[in-house]
Amino acid sequence: MFAKTEAFEDTQREVARLAKLLSHPARVAILQHLAKTKTCISGDIALELPLSRTTVSQHLQELKNGGLIQGNVEGLTVCYCIDEVAFAAAKELFDGFFVTTDKEMKCC
Repeated sequence: MFAKTEAFEDTQREVARLAKLLSHPARVAILQHLAKTKTCISGDIALELPLSRTTVSQHLQELKNGGLIQGNVEGLTVCYCIDEVAFAAAKELFDGFFVTTDKEMKCC
């Protein structure tokens, strides 16, 4: 027996995985902040959002586990940045998704 998600194409599963990763506004805000600043210490990110450091750390870990950001330990802090290769691949994947769904849409 296989998981129901295995019945879908690889690209469909990857779009869904990335959409889930981006489904929380805090993660979107973190990515926007990192895109603007290029790199950032986790504590500095927490100062930019109306969330506790612990909550921000959890969202950073989700983004890191999802492959969209990298984190490097520097002493007692972690410096985060966008993984440019993964981010470009995600953009290409979403661009392809929206192109295939952007055909003259007609409802019923």
